[in-house]
Amino acid sequence: MLKIEKKGDNELKLTGRFDASQEEKANSEFQKYSETLTLDMADLDYISSMGLSVLVNTYKRLKSNNHTVRLTNMNSHVRDVFKYTKLDQLFEVVE
Repeated sequence: MLKIEKKGDNELKLTGRFDASQEEKANSEFQKYSETLTLDMADLDYISSMGLSVLVNTYKRLKSNNHTVRLTNMNSHVRDVFKYTKLDQLFEVVE
């Protein structure tokens, strides 16, 4: 299960597992933002291809308005997923 908590004006904290069962929940939450969105992933244990797809679609939507998705505090497993898919080159990744 994915938990999405608001941390700041344009910052969310993701906790748990971001998989296909959480697509609608995540899309609904991410659609609320129209400026650069920061996602704190310190407590994200797992992300599936569907989770990646939701993030890419959010990135594309925000990029069309000159904004982006910033990813912070990724654990080594989640960071490896982004590295192997080369999505670490698309998103702004902050340690």
